[in-house]
Amino acid sequence: MLLVNNIEVVYMNVIQVLRGVSLEVGEGQIVALLGANGAGKTTTLKAVSGLLKTEEGEVTDGSIEFDGQRIDRLGPEDIAVLGISQIMEGRRVLEHLSVEENLFVGAYCRKDRAGVKRDIEMVFDYFPYIKHLRRQTSGYLSGGEQQMLVIGRALMARPKLMLLDEPSLGLAPLLVEEIYEIIRGINAEQKMAILLVEQNARAALGIAGYGYVIENGRIALGGPAEKLRDNEDIREFYMGLSAVGSKKSYREVKHYRRRKRWIA
Repeated sequence: MLLVNNIEVVYMNVIQVLRGVSLEVGEGQIVALLGANGAGKTTTLKAVSGLLKTEEGEVTDGSIEFDGQRIDRLGPEDIAVLGISQIMEGRRVLEHLSVEENLFVGAYCRKDRAGVKRDIEMVFDYFPYIKHLRRQTSGYLSGGEQQMLVIGRALMARPKLMLLDEPSLGLAPLLVEEIYEIIRGINAEQKMAILLVEQNARAALGIAGYGYVIENGRIALGGPAEKLRDNEDIREFYMGLSAVGSKKSYREVKHYRRRKRWIA
């Protein structure tokens, strides 16, 4: 469904952030993109959704294809119409609007009013926490409720591919677990492909079928999620576990020994 082929991204014609990034997302697949702050995760999502153009960024080399159509030269509004929705980091609700109004905004490309109303109820079925808050001003919601709302708002567009940026950021562990279970359910029931950006490798690899690790604007590692979970480097640097299972901070490790670039 999504093919990112050896792309390079430059901001303001000066700052190169991505250097030959390639990845794939199949139809109905959950793919995790892992990495530390500043590695290029969010830039990769913005390259796919077209939002780079709003931040003086540009794909200067390579290509991005969605459903067989090249999209890296399209604007974000055209890419959204094709069926790609991005949920940005930081729970960006429209704070002055109610929960229900935020959901209607998510359906702005749609003309099937009856279907939109049905889908609002579908969102409330996935996220019953926000159903009784439907007329509450969204700026007053808790962090977890806002995260549920922005995922629901993206669902209202009926996307084929959802780009999900750091859904666990700033949330309590139990709430993170609950939100990830809902994401897994959405993927299974709606057959929606998801490209998931995370620093929380444990949560992301728990629901993904495939994963990539990005470092300094390059893909350093890729493979099936279950094999990445067992990879010593991933366990050590992203899960805080050493080879013998003891807690270990990756800040204490001076050298990152890449054993295999790709895991079969």
